[in-house]
Amino acid sequence: MSKQSIDTLYREHHSWIYQWLRHRLGCDYQAEDLAQDTFIRVLAGRESSIKEPRAFLTTVAKGVLVNWYRRQSLEKAYLDALTALPEQEIPSEEERFLILESLNEIDAMLDNLPLPVKQAFLLSQIEGLTYQVIATRLNISLITVKRYMKQAFTQCLMVM
Repeated sequence: MSKQSIDTLYREHHSWIYQWLRHRLGCDYQAEDLAQDTFIRVLAGRESSIKEPRAFLTTVAKGVLVNWYRRQSLEKAYLDALTALPEQEIPSEEERFLILESLNEIDAMLDNLPLPVKQAFLLSQIEGLTYQVIATRLNISLITVKRYMKQAFTQCLMVM
């Protein structure tokens, strides 16, 4: 997509996509941020020509919105977990930011895995279950759990 066509797309449709997002979020600031993220994604994309700009932008904005909701959910779960910690163990603001960034990267990596692989990995790494217990819980063989874990760890190494 040429700089001129992106420029035109932005000028002609920014306020429309901003309003679309504002209607869904009920927040001017978040809508503005996500509208900008939408256009950043368009810039990073490989679309050469767009026949229906509003339909295209709506699709991109929906993806941005889903990621934002996922990030908000992850952040809320993390902050809820922090409330259970003794005060002296609560991380600093900088540490919290780094932890949340790491959690978001892990979440994105896990999204690329098939659901059963993701479930096995989370049961092992988050709940600390043994492979045999995971096999029983998911009603799969022990060898399948090992294969799933290998797949998940390989994905983790590829992302690093």
